[in-house]
Amino acid sequence: MQPTYILTLSCPDRLGLVHAVSGFLLERAGNIEEAAQYNDPDTGLFFMRVQFRCGHLTFEDLRAQWADFAAAHQMQWGLNATAQPMRTVILVSREGHCLNDLLFRWKSGLLPLDIRAIISNHRDFYQLAASYNVPFHHIVVTRDGKAQAEARQLEVIQGEQAELVVLARYMQILSNPLCQELSGRAINIHHSFLPSFKGAKPYYQAHDRGVKLIGATAHYVTADLDEGPIIEQDVARVDHSKTVEDLTAMGRDTESQVLARAVKWHSEHRVLLNGHKTVIFK
Repeated sequence: MQPTYILTLSCPDRLGLVHAVSGFLLERAGNIEEAAQYNDPDTGLFFMRVQFRCGHLTFEDLRAQWADFAAAHQMQWGLNATAQPMRTVILVSREGHCLNDLLFRWKSGLLPLDIRAIISNHRDFYQLAASYNVPFHHIVVTRDGKAQAEARQLEVIQGEQAELVVLARYMQILSNPLCQELSGRAINIHHSFLPSFKGAKPYYQAHDRGVKLIGATAHYVTADLDEGPIIEQDVARVDHSKTVEDLTAMGRDTESQVLARAVKWHSEHRVLLNGHKTVIFK
C-alpha cells in the first residue's frame, strides 16, 4: 500500500494553479484521492487541500521537490503523512467535560491524535489521565510565578514535540510570548456569551437575562483574548423553562462537540489560516 499524504497550500491567485498542482503530482505518480480549493475574492488568495497516494518518492524527496515548486508560486504550504497522528498536549483546569470527551474520542479511534501529555494547574484529573495512560503534569500558576509556570509548560510541549495544543477549558490567560510561540497550533474553547457575560458563573448571568440561545466557539489562540481565528461554532436553543443547571449542562455538551470538531479538522489538516479568518475544507 502506497503512503498517503495531505498537501495544504495558499498563495496569490492566478490562472492554472489547480492544473499546476495536479500536474506536479501526476509527474511523480501521485494518485489524488480528495481535493478541494477556494478562491477568496476579498484577499486575492487561493487555498487548496489535496490528499493523495505516492510511492514513487520518499517523503523527504517529495518534500524537497515540492519546496522548489512552491517557492516559484509564492506558496505557504504543509505536507504531512496521514500515517503519523498529530502529537498533542492538552491543558485543562477544573472543568473536565472537554478533556473527557477528547480522550474518549481519541481512544475510540475518532481523532487522529497522539495525546502525549495533559497539563493542569490543579490535580483534579490526574486519575482520569492515568486511566488513559497519559502523563499528567501538575503545574501551579500564581500571579508572581506565571512566567516560570509557562516556561515549564512550554518545556513539556517542546519535549513532547507537540504539533497541537488544546486548551480544554484551561482557565488561565496565556502570555503574549506563549501565544506567539504557539501561533497557529493552539485551539481554545469558550462559551458564546462573551463579551456580554464575563467572569464567573456566566450561565447564571445568562439565565438571569433570559437568553434564548447558548453556544460555544472554538478558535486559534492569539494575544487578543478570545478573538483568534474562529474554527467552529454551534448553538442550542433554550427557553424560560430551562434552569441554570439545564443551561450549564447544554453548554458543556455544546462546548465538547464544538471543540472535538475543531480538533478533528485541524488534525486532518483541513483548516487553513486566512488572515484573521479560516478556510475549512470539510
